[in-house]
Amino acid sequence: MKKCFNCKEEFTPFNTLQKFCLNNECIKKMIELQKLKEWNKKKKKLVEELKTTSDYLKIAQQVFNRYIRHRDNGLNCISCNKPCKKENAGHYYSQGGHSAVRFNEDNVHLQCEHCNTYLSGNLLNYQVEIKERIGAQKLMELQAIAHDVKKWTKDELKEIIEIYKQKLK
Repeated sequence: MKKCFNCKEEFTPFNTLQKFCLNNECIKKMIELQKLKEWNKKKKKLVEELKTTSDYLKIAQQVFNRYIRHRDNGLNCISCNKPCKKENAGHYYSQGGHSAVRFNEDNVHLQCEHCNTYLSGNLLNYQVEIKERIGAQKLMELQAIAHDVKKWTKDELKEIIEIYKQKLK
């Protein structure tokens, strides 16, 4: 015996997946719920299709920054070398002006809110410490590609989102 999902009365189901009894009211409720499920699936697909590259860029940046904060958890701010009260993912080469290294892990490190926001990255101190963290060779490679222009596609951004979601796990 099972209890009906709608009327809560006990009934004998025909199979283990049956959740509703055979009252007309309960069958109508079951059909409504099924239509709602189908609509929600369709709506989710439509919303996904309407997302722009800009929407995906924003999501990818959020996931990437969360990963950087997680990766550098326990480290001090790269610029001032003090423990961070509010953690930011600070870019050595800014994300707006240097799209090719926007999602480059060597370009982004844990930075405190004060250095990142109020001191515009505190780049002089950042430069000293980034050389220590990633090495001179990687810094030269970063400088070589930093001024390239990169146009991100939806598929690339979806891939970045998935990669960094997996890394966070």
